[in-house]
Amino acid sequence: MSQLSLYLQANTFCILLEYLTSKTEIFAVKPALAGYPTVMTLADRVHSDEDMPPLKASLSCPESIDKVIHYSGKNRDINDFKMFLDQAATLNIENLLLLTGDKLKKHCDGNNGLPRTRYLESVNAVSVAKQYGIFNLGVAFNPFKYAEAERDAQYLKLQKKLKAGADFIVAQVGYDMDALKQAKAFLKNHHYTQKILACIMPLGFARASFIVKHQIAGIVITSLLLKVLTVEKQSEITENIYKRCALQILMCQHIGFAGIHLSACHKPDEQMLIEFHIEQYQHLNLDELESIWNSLWSVSHGKEFVPECTLYSQQPTSKQLMKYHQLNFIHGALFDSQLAQGIGRFIFKKAFWQNTFATKALLKVEYFSKHSIVGCESCGQCRLGETLYICPETCPKGLANGPCGGTSLDRCEFGDRECIHSVKARLAKAVGQTDVLQEKLIPTVPIEVRGTSSWKNWYLDLEA
Repeated sequence: MSQLSLYLQANTFCILLEYLTSKTEIFAVKPALAGYPTVMTLADRVHSDEDMPPLKASLSCPESIDKVIHYSGKNRDINDFKMFLDQAATLNIENLLLLTGDKLKKHCDGNNGLPRTRYLESVNAVSVAKQYGIFNLGVAFNPFKYAEAERDAQYLKLQKKLKAGADFIVAQVGYDMDALKQAKAFLKNHHYTQKILACIMPLGFARASFIVKHQIAGIVITSLLLKVLTVEKQSEITENIYKRCALQILMCQHIGFAGIHLSACHKPDEQMLIEFHIEQYQHLNLDELESIWNSLWSVSHGKEFVPECTLYSQQPTSKQLMKYHQLNFIHGALFDSQLAQGIGRFIFKKAFWQNTFATKALLKVEYFSKHSIVGCESCGQCRLGETLYICPETCPKGLANGPCGGTSLDRCEFGDRECIHSVKARLAKAVGQTDVLQEKLIPTVPIEVRGTSSWKNWYLDLEA
C-alpha cells in the first residue's frame, strides 16, 4: 500500500507537492512541510504538449519517495492508457491522478482531412485502471462553477467517477472557500467515503494576469481579486501571496479536507515561505483564519470570488424538449422493442452487408439521417440514448460522460459554443432523467469502430 493511501486511511493531513516535467531541475522533495507529510506529484504536459511524460520523469527521482503520477487523456485512447498502466505496474507506481486534460495546444478539429484530436475521458480511465486492482486512483473535480447547469454537470460527472472506482478526489485550483465547503458537504451528504484534497496555488499579480490573459481553463479569477493583487503589486507587497496560501491550507484542514495538492510552488524558497506562515497561523481556529483571509482579500460583501452570471441558467426551450421527446420515441420504437431488435438482427446478419458498396451506402444513409439533427460524426458506437440525444461528438473533446473542468459560465473551453453538458444537465432536470447522467458509465469508442455503421454494430452486438 502506498504512503499516500496510508495517510488518507489514517486521516493524516498531507501535502502533495506538484512538479512540472518541463522544468530543467526537479528539486528534492522535503519529507514534511510545516509538520505535514509530503508526497511528490508529477504533472502531465502542463507547460507544453511535448513535456516529458511524468512516468519517465519519475525514473530520475529516488524510489523511496512516494509519487502521484498524473495521466492526461488528451490525444490518447484507451490502448495508450493500457500500455501506460502496464508500465506503471512494472515500475511499482501505485498512485495515479487520472484527468481528461485541458485543451491540447495543438488540437486538431478534424478539418482539412486531418484526424480529429481525441481525449480519453477520466471516467473510462478509472474503470479500466480499477480492474488492475493495484492502483490508488485519484480524479479531478472542479467545484468553482457558478452557472446552475455547469455546476450540476460537474457533480453528476463526479458521481460517475466515484462509481467507476475512484479512491480520492483532487479539487481544481480556486479561491472561493464557500465552493470548497459545498464540495465537502456534498460528499458527506451523499455518504461518499472517498477523501478529497484541495488544489492550492500561490497567487500574485503576475500569475493572476497570466491566467486571465490566456484564459487558463477552469481557474476563476474575478475582477475584484485582480484589483487587490494590482494594488499589492503597485505597493510591492509580496508576502501576502504566501500568507493567503498558508491560510487556505489551514482552512481546508479545518473544513475536513484530507490534504492539499500544492501547485506552482516547487522551489524550496517558496515552500519555506509557506511553511513559515503556516506555523505563524497554525494555532488559530477556522473563524480567526477566515477573518484574516477576508481581510487580505478585502472582502466586504462575500461575493468577491464569484463571477457575474446573470445571463445564464436558462431553461430548456420548447424546441429542445420537443426534439428530446420525438427522438426518444423513435429510439424506443426502432431499437428498444423486441420486435425491432429481432428484425434488425435478421437484416444485418445477411451476407449482403459484407459487400463494400452496401457498407458505404449504409454509412452514408445513417450519417445524413442523423448529422443535421444531432451532429452525427459516424462514431460507430451511438450513445444518443444515454446522452439525451445530444451527440457527444459535438463536444470538441468528444466527451460522453460529462464535462471537463474547463467550462466558464456554461461556455465551452474552446469558447465557440455553449458546453453541451450544460445543455444536457438542464434538459435532464426538465424531463426527469438526471439519474441517467449520474449512473450510466458510457464506454470509450474504440478507434477501429469509428467510421462504421452504429446501426449495424448495435443490432449485431445484441447477439454477443
